[in-house]
Amino acid sequence: MEGDSVRILLVEDEEALRVAVADSLRDEGYRVLTAAEGDTGLQLALEEKPDIVVLDVMLPKRDGYSICQELRRLNLSVPVLMLTARGLVDDRVRGLDAGADDYMVKPFSLAELHARLRAIARRLQSAANKPERIAFGDGVQVEFAQRICSRNGAHVDLTAKEFGVLELLVSRAGEPVSRDEFLDVVWGYTAFPTTRTVDNHIARLRQKLERDPAGPEHIVTVPKAGYRFVIEE
Repeated sequence: MEGDSVRILLVEDEEALRVAVADSLRDEGYRVLTAAEGDTGLQLALEEKPDIVVLDVMLPKRDGYSICQELRRLNLSVPVLMLTARGLVDDRVRGLDAGADDYMVKPFSLAELHARLRAIARRLQSAANKPERIAFGDGVQVEFAQRICSRNGAHVDLTAKEFGVLELLVSRAGEPVSRDEFLDVVWGYTAFPTTRTVDNHIARLRQKLERDPAGPEHIVTVPKAGYRFVIEE
C-alpha cells in the first residue's frame, strides 16, 4: 500500500498542530482529511471511511475515547492512532481499551509519526494480501486461517508468531521482506523485539519445514535485505 493510496483522517483541535501534521503527511504522499472537533471527526470517519484515523484525545463536543469506542461498536476495524498530552499509564490503557491500535504522547516528532503510520500501512497491506493456504517442499501443507500445518501428513506445531512470519513471507512470495517489516506486521509497532528475534523465528521455521534447514529451498536469505519465500516452478 503506497503512501499516495492511503487516506488519513486527522482529528485535532489545535489548529497549528493540525495544519503542521496535515501538511507533513501530504508531503509524504498521503491523502488527508481533517476535523477540528469530535462530532465532525466521527461523521467523517463513518462517511469517508479513511484507511487510518489519527485521533486526539481531548476534543470539543466528543472526546477521542468516545469516537474510538463508537467506531469499534459499529465493527469498523480502521486503525486508530491516538494523540494526547496525557502520558500516564492509565490514560494509555484507557485508549487501548477503547480500541486504539497505537498511542503517541505530545509533543512528538513528525518523523516518529511518519514511521508509525508506515508501520500501520504495512499491516494493512499484509492483511489485504493474506493467503488462505499453501503447499510446498517436502509435503508441507499450511492452512493459515485455521492455523494448521502438516508435513507428509504429520502435524507440525507452529507458534502464532511462526505462522505470522510464514504468512507474511507467502503473501509477498518472490519479494524480499525486511526484518523491520516482520517486526511491524507480526510483532506490532507497540512491541519491542529486535531484528535477532526475526532471525530466530526464521531458523525455527526452516528446522520444521525445510528438507535441509542449512540449505533452505523456500525460506531463503536475501543479503542485506531480509528473507524471501521461493515458490516452486
